[in-house]
Amino acid sequence: MSGSTRPLRLAVIGAGAGGIAAAIGLRDIGIRDVTIFEKAHDVGGTWRDNTYPGLACDVPSHLYRFSFAPNPDWSRRYSPGGEIQAYMKKVAAEFDVTPLVRFDNEVTAARWDGGAWRIQTTKGDQGSFDAVISAVGVLHHPVYPDIPGLADFSGTAFHSARWDHRVDLAGKRVGIIGTGSTAVQILPAIVEDVAKVSLFQRTAQWILPEPNPPIREERKAAFRAEPALMAEQYERLAETFNGAFCAALVGDNPQWYDEMQTACQANLDTVGDGDLKARLTPHYRLGCKRLIVSDRFYPAIQSPNAELVTDTIVGIEPGGVRTADGRLHELDVLVLATGFDPHHPMGRTQVSGDGGQTLDEAWADGNVTYRAVGVPGFPNWFMLGGPYSPIGNFSFLMTLERQLSYVLQLLGMLRAGEARRIAPGRDATSAYYEAIKAKAGASIWASGCKSWYIDKLGNVASYPWGYDVFEREMSRPVLADFEIT
Repeated sequence: MSGSTRPLRLAVIGAGAGGIAAAIGLRDIGIRDVTIFEKAHDVGGTWRDNTYPGLACDVPSHLYRFSFAPNPDWSRRYSPGGEIQAYMKKVAAEFDVTPLVRFDNEVTAARWDGGAWRIQTTKGDQGSFDAVISAVGVLHHPVYPDIPGLADFSGTAFHSARWDHRVDLAGKRVGIIGTGSTAVQILPAIVEDVAKVSLFQRTAQWILPEPNPPIREERKAAFRAEPALMAEQYERLAETFNGAFCAALVGDNPQWYDEMQTACQANLDTVGDGDLKARLTPHYRLGCKRLIVSDRFYPAIQSPNAELVTDTIVGIEPGGVRTADGRLHELDVLVLATGFDPHHPMGRTQVSGDGGQTLDEAWADGNVTYRAVGVPGFPNWFMLGGPYSPIGNFSFLMTLERQLSYVLQLLGMLRAGEARRIAPGRDATSAYYEAIKAKAGASIWASGCKSWYIDKLGNVASYPWGYDVFEREMSRPVLADFEIT
C-alpha cells in the first residue's frame, strides 16, 4: 500500500438521491474536491420532477430514507412526494451538499483522455476529473406515446412528470393515458374534483391493497425522543420488505407470493360490476409488471364520473381521443401517464471511453455492466442505479447506499495511490452479464407480459436475485475481476 494519499477531483452527474449520497460518502473517505453537475434548478431528481396529484412513494416512509439521516416527521406510512422532495433538500443542505452543485448544468459529453475524464456541459468545458460517478437514475426521461394527432389536441396536454399546475382541473373532462402506478395514484386524487375522468387502459394491473394512514403524533414524538426506535423500525421494515415482499417476486418466498396473490385478488373482488371487474383483471402472473400499491384505485374507478376505456386508441383529435369502436371521448385535459425510458440513462450525453468508443456503442447489444456499477473500457467511471440494479419493488435508497459503499472502496484505491485507473475486466463482465440474463430470462418478469423492465432487445434488465445476494455482492469488490493499472 502506498504511504501517502493523492488528491482526487471527482465529478458526480445528477443531484438526486444518488448524487446527494455520493457527495456525503466521498467526503467521509476524505475526497472533498467534488463537483455535482445537475441539469435542473434544484436537487431531488425524480421527486423534484414529479409533482402530480396523489404522488406518493410505494416503499414505506421509514425505509425510504438515507440510513444516515433518519426522519421522525414522516406524515404517513407511505410518504407523499412533496415530503420526500423536502427531505432531499433538507439532507442536501444539512450535509453541505448543495454548495457543491452546479445547477442548470447538463452534462453533454464525458471523454476519457487516457488519464482523466473531460467534462462538457451546456455551459461549456468544465475541466478534467480523476473519476466520475454517474447518479442520473433511471426514471427521468419521459416517454411520450406515438399516437397520431397528439399535437392537434385543442385542450391542454402534458406528461405526468411535467405536470402543469396552471391548469385547474375542477369541472374539467380529463383523460389519463396509462394504467401504471402513476395513473393509479392520479385518478383517486382528482376524481372528486373533475366533471369526468376517462382512464385509457392498455393493460390491467395487479394492485396490492395497502392503506396509507397518517402516522400518529405520539409516534413521531417517540421517534424524536428515542432515535433508536427509528433504527429498529428501519431494520424491521427492511427485513419484511426485502426478505418477504421482494424475495417473493424473485421466487425465494413462495408462501408470501401466494399471500400477495390472495390479497390482490381480494382487492379486485371489491369491484362490484362484473364487466368492469373483467376488464380490470390482469392476464399475466402477479409480479410480471411492477406491483402497484393502492387501496384507493378500485373505489375511485367505480365513481359515477369515472370511466375505464379499454378500446384501443386510434388517434387524438382537437376535441379528444378517438378509440377503435369509433367513439370520440371529448376532453379538456389530457394527461400522459406513459412512464419513462429506463434503458437509456445517459440520454443525450455522449460518454466516450478507451479508444473513443461511446457508451451507446458499447451498449448496442444490451446495457452490459459489471454488477451495475461499471463498464469495461470506461475506466474510473462508476454508476449508482446503473443497468441491472435492483429497480423493481425495492427501496432505491437502500440499493444506492450498497452500491456507493462498493464504489467508495474502489475510489479508496485511487486515493491511496494503489491504482490510477480501474475498470471491470471484459471476461468477468461477460460472465456476470450472461449469468444475470439467464436468471432474469427465467424470472417472473419474463413470464409473458410487457413491462418497462424489458429492453428493446427483449432482455429483462433488472436484478433477478434476492436482496441478500445483492448485499453480499456489494460488500467487497472482487479485485481479480477488474483491470487495475
